[in-house]
Amino acid sequence: GGGTGFVGRALTQLLRSRGHEVTHVSRQEGKDRISWEELSHSGLPLCDAVVNLAGENVLNPFRRWGDAFCREVISSRVETTRTLAKAIADAEQPPRAWVLVTGVGYYRPSPTAEYTEDSPGGDFDFFSRLVSSWEAAALIPGSPARGVVVRSGVVLGRGGGAVSQMLWPFRLGLGGPLGSGLQPFPWIHIRDLAGIVCHALESECLQGVLNGVSPSSPATSNGTFAQELAAALGRPALLPVPAWAVRAVFGAERAVMLLEGQRVVPKHTLESGYHFIFPDLSGALKDIVA
Repeated sequence: GGGTGFVGRALTQLLRSRGHEVTHVSRQEGKDRISWEELSHSGLPLCDAVVNLAGENVLNPFRRWGDAFCREVISSRVETTRTLAKAIADAEQPPRAWVLVTGVGYYRPSPTAEYTEDSPGGDFDFFSRLVSSWEAAALIPGSPARGVVVRSGVVLGRGGGAVSQMLWPFRLGLGGPLGSGLQPFPWIHIRDLAGIVCHALESECLQGVLNGVSPSSPATSNGTFAQELAAALGRPALLPVPAWAVRAVFGAERAVMLLEGQRVVPKHTLESGYHFIFPDLSGALKDIVA
């Protein structure tokens, strides 16, 4: 699910390069694709694993934050997950693995607290409750399918995600930190997020929650990110974007995602044997803007 999106395309490419066959669940049927409707009617095609990456882009600046958009954000995540979970539960030959990608919005924003996969969260604002209901929709009691949840940070990559919306102001020398710039900035390179999902699919005994953030992410603030992005582009990062402007563009609820942040540690991810391709920010950004 979500295979044609920003992360989905990167994951598809990686899986195919490793000899796996990939079928997308999308709105329309086609080559190597089935529709959500067909999945609901005819059930899951025979497969070894199921991944859900589906979800409307929460930070789409062209969409006003209101009840209709909120419902879309929720259903694009929770309903697609529920549909796939039901198809897995009903399958005569269930897949061996079931991987869901959610978000670090599960953890409460804090300038000081550090969170591992075992930390509590999930019930203090719109986004944390969204992640809770999203992850709950994936649960299949008694299923033989291994369940893995990857809680992703801000995904950095070429041609989409957070960086694509920031590049122009930074290229023009108009970039800078958001608000105070002191808030934590949990990030991951798109190749590492795809890599963690692939690792979860191929590691026969891996299950539970993995934090999808880079190992140096707990030490990254929004201000550091702005400086590193400007440096990678050979530009200054002098103009902070005031908090009121961020709230004006995105609305108060979404602005929290940009003006506050979480220090998230990929403890279980590292213990599971995953080796990060881009553990540090300067290397990740150089790769993206090169």
